[in-house]
Amino acid sequence: MSTPLWQPSRAAIEATQTHALMQRINREYGTALADYADLHAWSIDNLEDFWSLVWEEGDVIAERRGDSVLERPDAMPGARWFPGARLNFAANLLRRRDTHPALVVCDERGRRKAISYSELYSQVARLAHALRSSGVTAGDRVAGFVPNSEHAVIGMLAAASIGAVWSSCSPDFGFNGVLDRFGQIKPKVLIATDGYTWNGKPIDTRERVARISEAIDSLNQVVVFPFLHDQADTDGILNGVTWQDYLDNPATEIDFEAQPFDHPLYILYSSGTTGAPKCIVHSAGGALLQHIKEHRLHTDLDDEDVLFYYTTCGWMMWNWLVSGLACGATLVLFDGSPFAPTLSVLWEVAAREGITVFGTSAKYIAACEKEELTPGESHDLSRLRAVLSTGSALSHESFDYVYRDIKADLLLASISGGTDIVSCFALGCPIRPVYRGQLQCRGLGMAVDVFDDDGKPLRSEKGELVCTRPFPSMPIGFWNDPDGERYRDAYFATFPGIWAHGDYAEITPQDGLIIHGRSDAVLNPGGVRIGTAEIYRQVEKVEGVLESLCIGQEWGDDIRVVLFVRLQEGLTLDDTLRDAIKRTIRANTTPRHVPARILQVDDIPRTLSGKIVELAVRNVVHGRSVKNQDALANPEALELYANLPELQR
Repeated sequence: MSTPLWQPSRAAIEATQTHALMQRINREYGTALADYADLHAWSIDNLEDFWSLVWEEGDVIAERRGDSVLERPDAMPGARWFPGARLNFAANLLRRRDTHPALVVCDERGRRKAISYSELYSQVARLAHALRSSGVTAGDRVAGFVPNSEHAVIGMLAAASIGAVWSSCSPDFGFNGVLDRFGQIKPKVLIATDGYTWNGKPIDTRERVARISEAIDSLNQVVVFPFLHDQADTDGILNGVTWQDYLDNPATEIDFEAQPFDHPLYILYSSGTTGAPKCIVHSAGGALLQHIKEHRLHTDLDDEDVLFYYTTCGWMMWNWLVSGLACGATLVLFDGSPFAPTLSVLWEVAAREGITVFGTSAKYIAACEKEELTPGESHDLSRLRAVLSTGSALSHESFDYVYRDIKADLLLASISGGTDIVSCFALGCPIRPVYRGQLQCRGLGMAVDVFDDDGKPLRSEKGELVCTRPFPSMPIGFWNDPDGERYRDAYFATFPGIWAHGDYAEITPQDGLIIHGRSDAVLNPGGVRIGTAEIYRQVEKVEGVLESLCIGQEWGDDIRVVLFVRLQEGLTLDDTLRDAIKRTIRANTTPRHVPARILQVDDIPRTLSGKIVELAVRNVVHGRSVKNQDALANPEALELYANLPELQR
């Protein structure tokens, strides 16, 4: 067994909410749970009791809970959680009404604003009143074209308070990208920014907002707030009104509308690079209960914590972050480039605000290491107790970097889930050690397994990540999918009655998890399945390589591995560097992993949430079209991969 990089002390374990829950279960159910493995097994074997405890431990505010916890427990999909419950999501996030800071809002321009829980409640009350005046009722959609600012949080909470459905995307989406999303769900109100900044560059969005206001005929109101400019401007915006004028009303209280547990709360979107984005509908109760579990039991979050996640409003981690209000924590929001105005701006924010839980992407941590940042030396991170990472697999080397150059005594949690479940399948665990390269644990109440192609469980072998029993944050369904066919096809076609997530994964001897990449991007040279993350980990060790992208190219009667690399400025891929890459891959994996072709490119295409798009590149290389390029942050990069002569031989 490998040596842990970090191990919580006995005293630290006994102080966690996870440990307290184990002791409660032992007392009330006559069990002898001794560790996380015992607790996880019990949570799967006793789904109804477990989620009932999450409800109680999370102090869920509800008009009523109902007698039943789970109807049709063997139906996937089709199970129904807390069918008799009536609750309001926003009421649970706004339970705290004091002067404690709810939000600290920062951006790359150096602006900072603190908003207390009582101030947040007041602003949500006024916006909720205004939305009702605009004809918004339960089930209607309210859309946000918003940066990561207080306006997004207030907008979501106000919509949720009256039972409306919130859907957002970040302002770096192009016009067609916004229309592909909001055009499908037909919102009544759009809350929009006048612009944003990125890496020091101001980007005005007013013309785009004007086009959106004309293109979506369901809109009764377009509410514009100033983010780039000093004052909002609604000239040319159909049904436009400024944020200040819209909230100019005397409302002081919120009439929280109680709805069923499975009432829609959010509409999130698939990346949309292989077709129109899927509109994934999530329930209020499911998101609330799942996030309470993940925050309290997997992150040990409480009302003294300061929670940060570097995200945009177009990524589900924003939805995850905002739920931290249900624990009474302070949320730190940051909008802009993570490297502007300085390379260490996020660590400056962490030190200044006393962030206790710092969330980011694997890509950001790797970039910090490439830039040779040493936040642990340069900044006071004494309050920091956990670093969370997601978006892609966190490399073994990044684990080393965090413990060497950020902080030796903290929980490093590589977590994995997605937009599909607005939560995680694998997370951190405050009562377990951290092992290099591993996600600590499978989520409580989540019957996560790894299957081979025949649907048989695997251990210490790679296969399909699945979930074999229902969980509360399963989507209600897809928008405009009345018979559920697209929904069933997306998750249940591979193994009937079993959720197949689309990740290529492995359960380790330490009962952790390793994600080897997306299943649909798995390489298959000579019939051997290879996860792309296995190659990326090795390639990006090589000095001079900034990032890489790998695909399988159809070649003859087989598949060959093709690797694209982006190098440090001024470097050229020559035979020496190419050989170094091959040697590194061969020495640390197998000869099958060694690419048949290695090519230098100036850019790697990625989605607006920062994920590289292997399937889009594979389509371009094979001369196939890539739909909805507005879903990409840099669609022009795809042109670099078309008609490459090196791939014709």
